[in-house]
Amino acid sequence: VFNMNSRYILYIHLVFNDIIMLALMVLLIILSTVLYTINVSFCIIMLMIAISSNLNNPLTLAAMALECYLAICFPLHHPRICTVKKTYIVIAVIWFLSSLTILPDLFVLVATRPAEYFNSRTFCLWANIFTYPHLEKKRDVSNIICLVIVWLILFYAYFRILFTAQAASSNAKKARNTVLLHGFQLLLCMLSYVHSIMIEGIIKLFPGDARVIRFVISLLIQVTPRLISPIVYGIRDKLFRQYLKRYFLPTTKTDIYPEKLEKKPI
Repeated sequence: VFNMNSRYILYIHLVFNDIIMLALMVLLIILSTVLYTINVSFCIIMLMIAISSNLNNPLTLAAMALECYLAICFPLHHPRICTVKKTYIVIAVIWFLSSLTILPDLFVLVATRPAEYFNSRTFCLWANIFTYPHLEKKRDVSNIICLVIVWLILFYAYFRILFTAQAASSNAKKARNTVLLHGFQLLLCMLSYVHSIMIEGIIKLFPGDARVIRFVISLLIQVTPRLISPIVYGIRDKLFRQYLKRYFLPTTKTDIYPEKLEKKPI
C-alpha cells in the first residue's frame, strides 16, 4: 500500500531525510566531543550530505502540499498525475536542487585551497571550512529563495483547497489541516537557520561552556522538531494508525494477517 501511493512515498522520503540528517549530526557531535578535530575531507562529505538532507525537508513538504491540492481540486486527474514513477522523479529533482545550492561552495573551496588543506584537521563546522564571506551570503540568499517558494506553494495549496467546490467534504477539511501541518513543520525547519546565531550569542555570554551550549541548542533546534513532526503526521493518518495498531498491538495472529483467517462453514 505504502509503496504504491505517492503521498506515503513522499512522507517516507521526508522521514528518510530526517534520519540521515539526525544520524550525521549526532555523529558529528560525538566526534567533536571525543576528538574535537577531524579530517577536513571527511568533515566536508558529512556536512554536504547533512545540509542536502536538511534542504530536502522544505522541498518535500512543498511536494506533499501540491499532492494534497491535486487530490482535492483535481480528483479525476490525481491518479494520472501522481503516479509512482513521477513521484520518484520529483524526489530526484529535490535532491538535484538541494545539491545545486552547496556544490558551488565545494568548487570554490577546491579551486582556492591547496591540496594539503584537505588532509588537515579542524573542528567540523560549516563556518570553519567555508570561510569566504560571499559563500555565506550565497547560502543565505538560496535559503531565503527556497523558503519563499515553499511558503508560496503552501499558501496557494491551502487557499485553493479552502475555496474549492468540495470544501465542505471531510476529505477537503482533512487536506486543509494537512497543509496547515506542513506549514507548522516548515516553521520548525526554519529554526535551523537561527541555529548558529543562537549558539554564537550564548557562547559570548558563557564562553567556558561552548561544548555544552552547542549540544543543548542542537538538541532543541535540530533534533526535537524532527522527532515531533513525523510522529504527529504519521499517527494522525488513518491508514498508518490502522497498521500501527495491527503490528504493534496485536492480540492474535489473525490481527496481523486478517486476510489469512479461514472462513468457517455455516
